[in-house]
Amino acid sequence: MLEKSKLPSRFLFSLVTISTFLLILSSVFLLQFNHGSFLPRSVFKLILLNGTSVYFNSNVKSEQMQNPLLSDKPSHIDFNPTKGNRVPCANSNSGREMGSRLGGGRPCDSNDAVLKVYMYDLPPQFHFGLLGWKGRENQTWPSINNPNHIPAYADGLNLQHSMEYWLTLDLLSSNSPKVARPCSAIRVKNHSEADIVFVPFFSSLSYNRHSKLQGNAKVSVNKMLQDKLLQFLTGRDEWRRHGGKDHLIVAHHPNCMLDARKKLGSAMLLLADFGRYPMEIANLQKDIIGPYNHVVRTIPSDESASYDKRPILIYFQGAIYRKDGGVIRQELYYLLKDEKDVHFTFGTAQGNGVNVAGQGMASSKFCLNIAGDTPSSNRLFDAIASHCVPVIISDDIELPFEDVLDYSEFCVFVNSSDAVKKGYLLNFLRGIEKDQWTRMWDRLKEIVHHFEYQYPSQPDDAVDMIWKAVSRKISSRRVEIFRQNRYHRSQLLLTSN
Repeated sequence: MLEKSKLPSRFLFSLVTISTFLLILSSVFLLQFNHGSFLPRSVFKLILLNGTSVYFNSNVKSEQMQNPLLSDKPSHIDFNPTKGNRVPCANSNSGREMGSRLGGGRPCDSNDAVLKVYMYDLPPQFHFGLLGWKGRENQTWPSINNPNHIPAYADGLNLQHSMEYWLTLDLLSSNSPKVARPCSAIRVKNHSEADIVFVPFFSSLSYNRHSKLQGNAKVSVNKMLQDKLLQFLTGRDEWRRHGGKDHLIVAHHPNCMLDARKKLGSAMLLLADFGRYPMEIANLQKDIIGPYNHVVRTIPSDESASYDKRPILIYFQGAIYRKDGGVIRQELYYLLKDEKDVHFTFGTAQGNGVNVAGQGMASSKFCLNIAGDTPSSNRLFDAIASHCVPVIISDDIELPFEDVLDYSEFCVFVNSSDAVKKGYLLNFLRGIEKDQWTRMWDRLKEIVHHFEYQYPSQPDDAVDMIWKAVSRKISSRRVEIFRQNRYHRSQLLLTSN
C-alpha cells in the first residue's frame, strides 16, 4: 500500500520538474527572439515610432521609456514628450552661453540622426544676403564657428518669424566638430540620402523688408526672389523626383510667399497657422506649425512671480481693432476695460512697448491670446516666456507640437461664443483656484524651453522640436509618395526594355 501511494507523488514531482525545465527553456528562447528579431532594428524602430508594434510588452515597455509617444497612459504634469526622440551624442550640452557651446565635441553621425536633411546651396541673396551679409567671392555661407561672424537677425517684430534663420544655422553647424548641438537633424551632401530637402529661403524676412516697390522698380525684390526660387526648384531633379513633396519650405509670416505658394504648395510648409491658406495648399496632414519667436525676455524659473505676487488677473495689450475673426478683440475690450484687476489696453512694439508688455505679463495671472487678423499671434509665446497662464480665445488656432504637448496642462481654452457673454470670462477665470493655477504655472516653467530659438540649438528647444516634428510628419508623406510610385516605376521597367 505504501509503494502504491508513493507512485502518484513521484509522478507529480516528475511532472513539475519537466514543466519547470520547459518553462525555463521557453523563456530563454523568447529572450533570444526578442533581441535577435527577424526584423532589422531600423524597421523595428520605425514600427515603434508609429505606435504599431506587435512585439512583446516587455520590449515595448523599454522603448516607451525612450519614446513616450508609445505610452497609452494619459498625459500628466511630469510628462516629457520629447525626451526619447533624440539620440544623444557627445557634442550635446545645454544651459551655457553661445561662446562656450562653440568649443568642441565630435560631429554628429548621420546614422544617429533622427532626420537627414539635404539643403540647397542657394545664393546669399535668398538668405544671409537679406541681412546685409557679404562673403568672399563664391562664398555661399557665413562662417558658423565664430559667433562674431554670423550676421544678426533683424530686430523688433521681425524676430517673431525668424525660424528660417535658426534652422539654417543649425544645419550649417551640424557637420562641425566645433559646435555643440543635438544630433536630431544632420545635413547630408547627397539628396538621395536625405529624408527631407530643406529650402533655405528667408521668406518672412524677404516679405518684411522687401515687399514694397523701390524707386522706379516695377517688381519688388520679394516677388523677384520668389520668381527666381520657383524657377530654380521646378528645374531641379530633386524637386521633380516627387513633385516637391519631400521638400521643406519655411513660410511663417502669413503674407510671405504669396506669389509662389500655389505652385510650391506640394512641399511641406512650416507655418504659423492656416488662416490665409486654402486647405488644398496647407493643412495638418502635410504641414508643420512652428512657434513664433517670442520678443519679451524669458523669465528665469527662480525669478517667476507666484500667484499671490501677480496682482493683475487678466492682461492684454496690443492692437484692438482687427478685421475678420479679430473683431472679438473689440467686443472683449468693451466688456473688460473697466473691470478691476484687468489690464486691457492698446499697445504697440514701438519705443519701450515690448519691455512694458513683458513686465505686465510677468505681473499677471492670465494673459489673453485672442484671434486677430489670423488665428495665431506671438502673444501666446510671450505669455509662455513670462509664465503667465495663456487664455486662448481663437477657435481656429493650430498649436505647435500638439501631437506631443498637451496644452490643456498649461493653457486655458475658451470658445469665442462664450467669451463674449457678459461676465462669463471674468467669472470663469476668477473661479480657477490658486492650486489649479499653480499647477499650470509649474508646467509652464517645465515646457518653456520648447519655445526658445537659439544658436547653437539645444536639446528639445524650438529648433530641435521642429526637426522632430518634421521627422514625425515624414512617415505619412512617404506613404503618399510610395503609393504614387506604384505604377510609375513599373512603367519605367517596360520602357527600359
